[in-house]
Amino acid sequence: MKKIMIALCYLMMAAMGAAQAENSADFQALLDEHWEWALSNSPEMASRLGDRRYNQEWNDQSLDAIEQRHKDTREFLRRTYAIDRNALPAEEQLNYELFRRQLQDQVDSHEFQGYLLPFSQRGGVQNLNNLTNQLRLVTVQDYDDWLARLGKIDKVIDQTIELAERGRKTGVVSPRILMDRIPDQIAVQLVEFAADSPFFKPFENLPESFAAAERERLRAAATEIIEDTVLPAYRELDRYFNKKYLPAARDSIGLSELPNGNAWYEYLARSFTTTRMTPDEIHRLGLEEVSRIRGEMEQIIQEVEFDGSFADFLVYLRTDPQFYFDNPDDLYDAYLATSKRIDPELVKLFGKLPRMPYGVKPIPESIAPDTTTAYYSRPAADGSRAGIYWVNLYRPEVRPKYEIEVLSVHEAMPGHHLQIALQQELDGMPNFRRFMGFTAFVEGWGLYSERLGYDLGLYQDPYSRFGQLTYDMWRAVRLVVDTGMHYKGWTRQQAIDFFKDNAAKAEYDIVNEIDRYILMPGQALAYKIGQLKILQIRERAAIQLGEDFDIRAFHDELLGAGALPLDLLEQRMDRWLAAQ
Repeated sequence: MKKIMIALCYLMMAAMGAAQAENSADFQALLDEHWEWALSNSPEMASRLGDRRYNQEWNDQSLDAIEQRHKDTREFLRRTYAIDRNALPAEEQLNYELFRRQLQDQVDSHEFQGYLLPFSQRGGVQNLNNLTNQLRLVTVQDYDDWLARLGKIDKVIDQTIELAERGRKTGVVSPRILMDRIPDQIAVQLVEFAADSPFFKPFENLPESFAAAERERLRAAATEIIEDTVLPAYRELDRYFNKKYLPAARDSIGLSELPNGNAWYEYLARSFTTTRMTPDEIHRLGLEEVSRIRGEMEQIIQEVEFDGSFADFLVYLRTDPQFYFDNPDDLYDAYLATSKRIDPELVKLFGKLPRMPYGVKPIPESIAPDTTTAYYSRPAADGSRAGIYWVNLYRPEVRPKYEIEVLSVHEAMPGHHLQIALQQELDGMPNFRRFMGFTAFVEGWGLYSERLGYDLGLYQDPYSRFGQLTYDMWRAVRLVVDTGMHYKGWTRQQAIDFFKDNAAKAEYDIVNEIDRYILMPGQALAYKIGQLKILQIRERAAIQLGEDFDIRAFHDELLGAGALPLDLLEQRMDRWLAAQ
């Protein structure tokens, strides 16, 4: 009897193992299918990742295509739920949960029709030429692919106009204060001759390795396509935007002013923070953080023996020439020097560093006046393009020296480049996880990295330390003004004034920041909430482990699974802590 029971146990275990293997195979097949679907439905993303199969195509933004993608996503979600999560191996259950959440979030977002707001002052259809900054143009085929894309720009612009017109007719329109910036950006495209078009720039200095006849053919083809397709399409965009869309733009700024706006903002708050926090709770947290950081700032003002009020000190920092460069070249050199100074110190804090390097480049002049101080773009998946830390050199007289260090640790190393490049290099990770990004984790890590500047030997003078606090205050202010404008009825000027009263950033930069929050409701909430969660996890680990706490091991574990929602990050680190 005992032998029979043992045999039955073995048979049950074998059956369970077979079922688990089948379940795992089904799930992996679903992930692979979805990844290929995602690339084919987002040719621009595929190109940025280095996949050249779709280099002749633009994203299809027709209303029919958007609706079809929504139906496809719902079907992927249905098929995901049909797989038994608990029957998967332990390591795949996290993949399952992240994939399910990603799909559910995309399905939930469709309800609010954000695609009916297709225009952005920070870039978009008005400067599609900037895509070449993230493409590999090396072979003749690369240039032919780009020419094929140029020949379809009229379709992209027609689709954009269709979305905007549907939004205009249903009352879903963008704020006028943002849209007023776009006519000048479109005007850059309205040249008389093809050779003066931004789209012709890649053809000016073609590789010398190309035969002379090939270079001549490419330039002639570019000239013809720009003259026959690109320029007429942009003239049509100019007519539509200035005569029809801009006059219909709304005077209000908050998302709550749009149909279903409050529910939309509540969804965005949950999505960007990966928490269940309400906008009111986030607003209160922001006010608490502003008060706390303000106290630390006051201590530095006393340290430098400044004779005046807090407001006077902020004016001093914004206006005294000693804190600014008078030309863009010196500002750029300072960014380069700071980045080089940081890199050798990283081994103090990390056991594992990314193989992929990064570069520092100026933000394109066509968008620099209307965008923020800096941003980062990820490396190509195939290793053909490094990560890029983009810095704004427009009007160096409003870009203080004391923010260079803190900005660099956020955008490059050990901030975005280190985290994102490491994630792309993770072994055995499904593609969707290598390239997914939960904003609360990604931007929370970037803001947490600003604190690591002290461990890297930065912030040696009180003004640089005030710069670090200014950036921390900046993200605390975001919690207040973003919820204020989109949920509590604040005016744009009210938000600008609150920002000016609490942070030493230049007024020009503050205005661009506020306009960014108006454009991207909820996104700005993720930074501070993510940072506070990481700091909370680190403090708990340091207290429990005491002298055994190893900051390198802590960081390697924190980054070792890529970007995670904050609840799953905490669960992962709690397991690691228990194992220590």
